Amino acid sequence: MAKVGRIKLGSQGLEVSAQGLGCMSMSSGYGPPKPEPDMIALIHHAIQRGVTFLDTSDIYGPHTNEILLGKALKEGVRDKVELASKFGIGFADGRVDIRGDPAYVRAACEASLKRLEVDCIDLYYQHRVDTRVPIEVTIGELRKLVEEGKVKYIGLSEASASTIRRAHAVHPITAVQLEWSLWSIIPTCRELGIGIVAYSPLGRGFFTSGAKVVESFSDNDFRKNEPRFHPENLNHNNIIFERVSEMAKSKGCTPSQLALAWLHHQGNDLCPIPGTTKIENLNQNIGALSVKLTPKEMAELESFVAADVVKGERSGPAIPTYNEGDTPLSSWEAA
Repeated sequence: MAKVGRIKLGSQGLEVSAQGLGCMSMSSGYGPPKPEPDMIALIHHAIQRGVTFLDTSDIYGPHTNEILLGKALKEGVRDKVELASKFGIGFADGRVDIRGDPAYVRAACEASLKRLEVDCIDLYYQHRVDTRVPIEVTIGELRKLVEEGKVKYIGLSEASASTIRRAHAVHPITAVQLEWSLWSIIPTCRELGIGIVAYSPLGRGFFTSGAKVVESFSDNDFRKNEPRFHPENLNHNNIIFERVSEMAKSKGCTPSQLALAWLHHQGNDLCPIPGTTKIENLNQNIGALSVKLTPKEMAELESFVAADVVKGERSGPAIPTYNEGDTPLSSWEAA
């Protein structure tokens, strides 16, 4: 089998596989943790196929996903991958707590390095923007971590266009991670030479099986609380899946491959990171790289999933999105 090709992510020198692997669902989020030996075997299979851009976060588990990757990257594997992790989302008194103050940034990085059992994280994202702390302060501490060799490249996730600009002025931002259907900040990223990493490129599993995907949700699957999967929206959104399925059938591919192919056709500065816990699904996702789309087919797909067609917000109220991604401009002092 052919290996996945490579792309340059951003303009600071980071090179990654053209398709990455989101690792969250191996440990949390989409039901109970999967067997560790199986997940390590999956990660090793991905690397053998050329999928070397691995994405995790300290909140996945929490912490257990980083520990899993640390175990998978032993025995000469570390130098074969581009390792990305994130900080900034935690819990305090049972509520989501977003932090970007310097002390927290440093402590989070040190803890992730220990769990991952590495000396340096290739791409380190602020997972969500702390709206109480000017982005310049957060990036200033990340810049120090780069200078100390603990981080190679800096990324942001779900940040607004203005926050991205301000952050980039302090230290070059290599990549911005966002959900696949949000294209309003893409012009800013491209103007500044920032790479784009698309998470949830399969609509959190929706484009694998449509409305039927909810039948696989366990009690602790967070997707049960997401508006697009609520009954009042799901039947409407399933019409979109049926249209995508019809086009996929005519193209000789699966709906999920078509959804990924659409992303791959958006430009060579973008890397989707579909997550999976099964080798057969990983192989199928890689197959999307061989699906070719004409401009007419691209436009048709985009009409299916236009923002005014999809029903329901993409996330629940607990986790902020790029719409809440601005930070204060005034001077800031640690409490």
